[in-house]
Amino acid sequence: MMLSLYRALHRKFSTSIESTATIRSVSKDLYKERNLKRVVEKFKKASEVERFRTKMDIYENTVRRLASAKRFQWIEEILEDQKKYKDISKEGFSARLITLYGKAGMFANAQKLFDEMPERECQRTVLSLNALLAAYLHSKKFDVVDSLFNELSSKLSIEPDVVSYNTVIKAFCEMGALDSAMSMLEEMEKKGVNPNLITFNTLLDGLYGKGHFSDGEKVWSLMEKKNVTPNIRSYNSKLEGLASEKKTTEAVELFEKMKKEGVKPDVFSINSLIKGFVNDGNLDEAKRWYSEIAKTDSDPNKTTFMTILPFLCEKDDLKTAFGMCKDIFNINCLVDEALLQLVVDAMVKKSMISQAEKIVQLAKSNRYCKYNLTLPSDK
Repeated sequence: MMLSLYRALHRKFSTSIESTATIRSVSKDLYKERNLKRVVEKFKKASEVERFRTKMDIYENTVRRLASAKRFQWIEEILEDQKKYKDISKEGFSARLITLYGKAGMFANAQKLFDEMPERECQRTVLSLNALLAAYLHSKKFDVVDSLFNELSSKLSIEPDVVSYNTVIKAFCEMGALDSAMSMLEEMEKKGVNPNLITFNTLLDGLYGKGHFSDGEKVWSLMEKKNVTPNIRSYNSKLEGLASEKKTTEAVELFEKMKKEGVKPDVFSINSLIKGFVNDGNLDEAKRWYSEIAKTDSDPNKTTFMTILPFLCEKDDLKTAFGMCKDIFNINCLVDEALLQLVVDAMVKKSMISQAEKIVQLAKSNRYCKYNLTLPSDK
């Protein structure tokens, strides 16, 4: 009796270890493993543990690594291997695998898995439909998203939800079919599906970003009417639109408004203001807003430098350009080599040889990216 009780407690303790510490150690081992073939082998072995199969983050990280290395046959190997487990009859598990295939751009595999679900007595609801739509979206098969949305929701009697509509809207925006994207709002209204913040942000990004400012304003007004509170992404889209329209005064006003609303600006917010003042030809304001980035939690990024450095060269403010080039190396920001060469050429033209040589030296000694810059006299 005592012996059987000991064995039962031992099994329970072992299972507990397997489901906590061991899972963590397996995850670390997969992360540290550099040989991708061994990653595949270890992943398949770990998948035998039921608790491991609930760890979506480990699955995503592994698929991402294999996709980056273009080892698509190994992605198929580890995901097809999952079909032997009882979990595959659960829609949530199948939908996860469909999503993973989509993130790897393997839309045909995602479709095959979706089609196989009835054979495994696995129901297909809006959950798996959304996973399939997202798979085609991630695979950049934007035209297929709309056709599947209409075809499958009707054929399978699935009522699309806000996630379904958001995916279709994103596909239309990516295709530049902005009128079609806007029309989805009307369809949502008819179906009684309320747009959410993601809906509006997707539309704002597409409309403001592609120069459809007036339509962007209509969507912004509708968002306010629906009592959907804008977030940093919403404001950044509108700031980008205002910058493109050379409405710098309104952009600054919106920037101040977002701070009053408790939305903290980031480097993307300020990049739009810099772009606006560059478009206006206002050097002093463009430089002032560059200095404002230091007040955020972000560093200047590639877009910042791509926007302002050519403008500084155009205005012969090469002293400031030199300082910004040093900033690039100090924060290890990766920019296009042609941008740095532009500054070097401008400096040599103005006889700022020592500064030009310094940029070339910093570029060649940069450990994160070796830029092959040359002085005009070396060409």
